[in-house]
Amino acid sequence: MRLDGFGRLYNSLLETGIRAVVVLEHLRPVGADLPEMILFDHVVVHTGDHGGPESLHPPVPERQGELLIRRRLIQQSLQLMQQCHLVGETHDADGISYHATDEAAAYVELLETPYSEHLKRCSAWIRDEVDRHSKDGFKDRLRERIGHWAEAFGAVEGPAQRA
Repeated sequence: MRLDGFGRLYNSLLETGIRAVVVLEHLRPVGADLPEMILFDHVVVHTGDHGGPESLHPPVPERQGELLIRRRLIQQSLQLMQQCHLVGETHDADGISYHATDEAAAYVELLETPYSEHLKRCSAWIRDEVDRHSKDGFKDRLRERIGHWAEAFGAVEGPAQRA
């Protein structure tokens, strides 16, 4: 894994990895597979688009298209966070899923910048929505807003792809 662009922060491996750790820590003990992590990363950045708190990042035109280009970034950021022992990987009959490690809780608690606190609020909103609707129910609600077109590119796993 190359760390090109490691010096830039906005949507870097480091920022994306930290978002993944915070989201997974809030979802604990529930894990998420790669398509779910791509979706949750998009949603945690754009919560305002989905009825949640004010978005972390400013709205940009055609932001749904981000789903199509995030796969590699999310994969690499998860690998980086695994090297930092903040994300674990589970292999089972359903495939590969990611979860926050025990070290992640202490790490997330140490994050105190305004951005980090906002990220925690957005991640807590995702957790609350997953608790309220189930993970699949929440993903279905998101698909209604984002559109099923993203599924054709593997950005959002749909029921037909799980079968």
